[in-house]
Amino acid sequence: MPADQFPVLVFDVNETLSDLTPLRARFEDVGAPGHLLPTWFAGVLRDGFALTASGAYADFASIASDGVRAVLSGLEGWLEDSEAAVRHILDGFSHLDVHPDVPDGIRKLSESGYRLTAMTNGSVALTERLLNKAGVLDHFESLSDVSGPRCWKPAPAAYHYAVERAGVRPDQALMVAVHPWDIDGARRAGLDGAWLRRGALVYPRTMTPPSYAAEDLRELADMLAAARP
Repeated sequence: MPADQFPVLVFDVNETLSDLTPLRARFEDVGAPGHLLPTWFAGVLRDGFALTASGAYADFASIASDGVRAVLSGLEGWLEDSEAAVRHILDGFSHLDVHPDVPDGIRKLSESGYRLTAMTNGSVALTERLLNKAGVLDHFESLSDVSGPRCWKPAPAAYHYAVERAGVRPDQALMVAVHPWDIDGARRAGLDGAWLRRGALVYPRTMTPPSYAAEDLRELADMLAAARP
């Protein structure tokens, strides 16, 4: 569908809008190597997906807490307080910032007439705090998380929940995400997809390709704004 026909943009949050890099320091604070961050986060997604695939559900904080315990227990000689470590690392989500390109991109898309929403595997509360801190919360008409449909993206019901809240059909919405699995899931659910590369060079051949690809949100906003009447 041409970009000028998308009334609603649905944003992923973790890593798409938020920069998780500062969480590396949170691992280091509790005596763990910072390079555990991507391994831990990938494990959180894996377990959330697995529960959804089996018809079960748990929220992000619960799965993330289990993940911290698991990666720390595998560290040789690590004898710190695991529950204190869980609290310290997860508290880091409350202090994250958006990527530098996000505020300009959000404002341009809003000014171009797009309706902006978000759908996260995380929580609405943290999304609201993140966007408010960045000064762009007022550009979003709704924020959703997987506690509503009780299934994680990329399950079709998660995307359908987000577009139903916006009052549009799936084919009237464009998913914006940094993760290829999110783009693939959205496209299989009937939405279109815009992939933010953020330094990635290759999109998986096994996944449904995006209709739009941009390095960051500023570039995508320029592309979509140019397509508006």
